[in-house]
Order: sequence, then C-alpha cells, then structure tokens
Amino acid sequence: MRWILGAAMTMIMFSSSAPAAETKSRDEIDAKYKWNLTDLYENDEAWEQTLDKLDKEKDKIVDFKGKLGDSAGELLACLEFVSGLDKELTRLYIYASMASDLDTRVSGYQAMKQKIQQTYTDFGSKASFMEPEILAIDAERIDEFIKSEEGLDVYSFYLHDLKRKEEHRLSEKEEKILALAGMITGAPSNIYGILSNADIPYPEVTLSDGTKVTLNSAGYARARATENRDDRRLVFDEFYKTLKQYRNTYGATLSAQIKKDLFTSRSRGYKDCLSAALDSNNIPTSVYHSLIENVNNNLDSFHRYLNIKKRMLGLETLEYIDLYTPTVKSVDLEYTIDEGSKIVLEALAPLGEEYTSTVNRAINNRWIDIYPTQGKRSGAYSSGNAYDVHPYILLNYNGTYSDVSTLAHEMGHTMHSYYSNENQPYPLADYSIFVAEVASTFNEALLIDYMLKNLEDDETRLSLLMEYLDGLKGTVFRQTQFAEFELRIHEMVEQGEALTSENLTEIYAEIVRKYYGHDKGVCVINDLYTHEWAYIPHFYYNYYVYQYSTSFCASTALAEKVLNNEPGAKEKFLQFISAGGSDYPVAILNKAGVDMTTADPFNKTMDQMNRVMDEIEKILDRRQ
Repeated sequence: MRWILGAAMTMIMFSSSAPAAETKSRDEIDAKYKWNLTDLYENDEAWEQTLDKLDKEKDKIVDFKGKLGDSAGELLACLEFVSGLDKELTRLYIYASMASDLDTRVSGYQAMKQKIQQTYTDFGSKASFMEPEILAIDAERIDEFIKSEEGLDVYSFYLHDLKRKEEHRLSEKEEKILALAGMITGAPSNIYGILSNADIPYPEVTLSDGTKVTLNSAGYARARATENRDDRRLVFDEFYKTLKQYRNTYGATLSAQIKKDLFTSRSRGYKDCLSAALDSNNIPTSVYHSLIENVNNNLDSFHRYLNIKKRMLGLETLEYIDLYTPTVKSVDLEYTIDEGSKIVLEALAPLGEEYTSTVNRAINNRWIDIYPTQGKRSGAYSSGNAYDVHPYILLNYNGTYSDVSTLAHEMGHTMHSYYSNENQPYPLADYSIFVAEVASTFNEALLIDYMLKNLEDDETRLSLLMEYLDGLKGTVFRQTQFAEFELRIHEMVEQGEALTSENLTEIYAEIVRKYYGHDKGVCVINDLYTHEWAYIPHFYYNYYVYQYSTSFCASTALAEKVLNNEPGAKEKFLQFISAGGSDYPVAILNKAGVDMTTADPFNKTMDQMNRVMDEIEKILDRRQ
C-alpha cells in the first residue's frame, strides 16, 4: 500500500542514464514534444492553493487517535483519509519535481519540493500513532472488521502485512522518534551527494583530439568510452586519483550509512540489515544469497563475454579501462523520434492492440518530454505515481539506437504504472522496486528481438548483440558484484568491525578482481581503480542494487515465453503489470510464471547470454 509514513520521495522515479545530447532552449522545441504539466495542475498558483488546503487538512489525522479499534467504520475512515491525502501530496510532489527537472536552474521549484517534503515529514510525525494503534487490535478483530465493512477490502492486504511485521513495530513514542530521526539519518547520503556533485575539484583533461573534459561523474561516464586507449587510461587515472584523495571522507560517509542501516534494523529487532531491508516486501533472504551464488557459479560465461570484447577490440590484454569502449565502430544507427517511436510500437506488437494503442497515446498526447534543453535534467526516467492523471516520461533524445532503447525501457515503466493504476485502487496500485525493472527490461528484450529479425547486416547485428551483452554485464554481473560488496560491508559492521577507506578498497578489489578474472588474466584491474566503490551512489540505497539483477532475469524468462508464443504468456504478463502492489512481488511474479525462489530465471538468462555469444563468435569467424 502507498503510505507516506517514513516514505522516501526520491523513490517515485524510475531512472536510467543516457548520453549527453545537443541542447536547445525550450522555446525552440515544438509543444508536441514537451510535457503538458497542466494535466497535473493548471499552473503554479493552483499548486500552491492545493498545498495550502492539504496543509490545513493534514492536521485532522489527530482526530482519529485512540479510535481505530473502536469500530470498522472508524478504521476505514482513517485509512481513507490517509490514502486520499497521500494521493494528493504525491501529485503535488511530482509536479514540483518534474517542473524542476525541466530547468534545474529555477530555484522556485526547488523551494516547492522542499515545502512538500516538509509537509510529508510533518504529517508522518503526526500520523505516527496510526500503525502502533492498528497493531494493538487483535488479528481476529481485524478480520471481523474486514468482513463487516466492505470498504476495508482495499486495505486488507496492508492490514495483514502490517500484522505479519508486528514483532518489528515499535510503540507510538518509539515510532515517532524513528520518524523524526529521518531528519538526520539521511545525512550520509546527502553528504555523499554534495561531496561528489559540488565540492570535489574534479580535474580537467585534454584528450588526444584537443577536447577538454571536466572529469566529474557525468564527464567521466562519457569520456571513459572514448576510442583512443591512451585517452581512456588518462581519464581513468585522473578520475580515480581524485577519488583516492578523498577516500577517507568517502569511507566515513559510507561507514555512517551502513551504521544507519544497522541502527534501523536493530531498533526494529531484525537479526541483520539484509533481513530488515527485504522484509518490507516479504522477499526471502535466500533470493539475495542465491543471486550471488548463481552469478559466482557462472563467472565463466562472464569471462567468455570479456574475451569476446578483447577479441573485437583487437587487444592482447583486456584492461578495466576498455570495458566501456564500443566494439563495433562502423555502425551508425540513427533515428528521428518519429522513426524511433514507430520501431518501438512495432517491437511491442506481441503484447496486443490495447497495449500498443496506449503506447501510441503516450507518444502523441505529450506524456513524454523528448529533447534535451538548456537546464534540463540529464538522463531519463518514468514517473507513474500521479494516480488520477497518467505517467510521464523524461528523455534526452539525441537520435541514436541507444535513445530508442531508452524510450522502450521507460515506456515499460510507464505501461506498468498505467496498467496498475487502471486496474487497482490507489492503495494497491504502487508496485515494489523488486519488480519495477521487469517491465522495462522486458520491453528492451522485445525491441532487440524485433531489430535482429529485421536486420541482416553482420556489422549491425554485432552492434546490437554486443549492446545486449554490455547491458547484461552492467545489469546482472556488475549489479550483483555491487550486491556482494554491499553484503560484505554490512556483515562487517554487524560484527563490530570498523569500515575504513583501506578495508573498503581491499574488499572491493577482492570482489571486482574475482568477477573480472584478474588473476586468470581475463581483465586486468589497476590498483588505483579499486577505489571505484567511492563512485557508486547506490551503496547509500540499503540493499537496492540486487533488484536490477533479479528483474533482468525475471524479464528474460517472461520475454522468452511471450516471444515463443507460449499459450497464455501474453495474458499473464499483462496481468503482472496490472497487479500493482496487490500481493507480494515474489507471488505476483510466480502468477506470471516466474519463480524467483529458484535458479530457473537466472539459468534462462545465462542460456540466452550464451546463445548471443554463439552468434557473435560465428559472425566473427565469418569476418576472419
């Protein structure tokens, strides 16, 4: 269920990175390629008026205090009040956040975001009595309430889930303290962001073609893919020298983050941080451990990919600096937004007319802000929590195949949100992060399948096949590598060991070298580059990254069923994206035909990976 109590508003967007693109002023862009935010609020004044109204209404929550166990009607009235307020506050936040993203230079929208976040915090504190009071009601009485009051059916899953986690809930006073602690427990992540994005004096380097690049996080991400190997080495060396200079501060912030996770898990009586993080969605910890085990058991397949990359780059020794280099230089696929949209529509045809007609509406009804403009946020995301409106997609479209793939990816998120919002009441519409990347990577799988069926040129096929493998590398292997590191450092703190920049670097070096076959000569990793842990913001997200890997494996298994025309596969997928948060994510996927408690989805992913590598090696053999 969607609740604002302790909610992290940063999690309502599903983001992906995208390359930098040519920027224009927004006045130069045709309106049909820009968001229509009036679907949310007519203007900023209407937004302010709504916030003022809700800011006054939120205090009515205290009227329910001490009454929730009196009757089914009182409990329903409270839940409906909170759900309704949450829906409107979320809509307010989305408007301010997206308006800010269109021009990050406008401070007014930053102020609006801060105002709504303060309202959330204040309401969360005032409503902190609610869940302890519900937990004080006997389970039998809760069931009686549900049977006697039809309106409580919508809240049945939430109420039973709350009871499931009862042993980890605290008293009203303790819950209020934890809610207020949110004002300081976010400090490690905030400090990390300020340090990485504002305070570090990143170096400027001059590449062999005379281009000057400032190696901040975005500049490094772009420049590390340059074709000139000496340039790549320069970029890596200078970037990681800078991170190394600040390794002690990064070590302190990451240590504080892990201690924050430990504080929260122990406050609630969990045996460890992993159990606490996964319990919110009832994910067995075995899923996490099995993912790491399965990946480690299949590193030979990953090393096969790395050897293919080395062969295609014509290198005697593959190094860490070479991993982001394009392997096929002669292919230059370019598409206008109309051409890219047509390709995405045709690729998604296996999902049926209703699905594709909605995609077409999104394209033509200004659900998408397409082109890069001055001051606009970089990258791409989908925001689907404006329940009574429609999802929105932010792109920075620059005409490459990667941009077409990003459109398909974000459209997957958007359709997941659209179907869930259409088929579930608001309290059950929000789906968990565990399944959030399934629909998006599913769309990518359909897209590459479509492209390969319609392209015969070896060079183009190589480009697409390697793009698939590069994505699999980044999503399955790299994210699991991060997940293993995250597990190790949490376990150290749980055992009373200190985290320092030295042991963080040692642990990261051990894991990354194991994954990339450093000791086997598969990919050589310089000591300096093992400070990469300081570059990864996801280590501040509390056991978040593993879900990229599990989602990719789940989507691979689902896409295989749909593309093979397995009876009922399409219908099960549509039921999956319509389920929202009406059940636990593992159960929702199981109904769609994917059992994440087994190795089967991972094995299917490895089978697909090896089939792709078989085809690549056949093409390479023909070329030679």
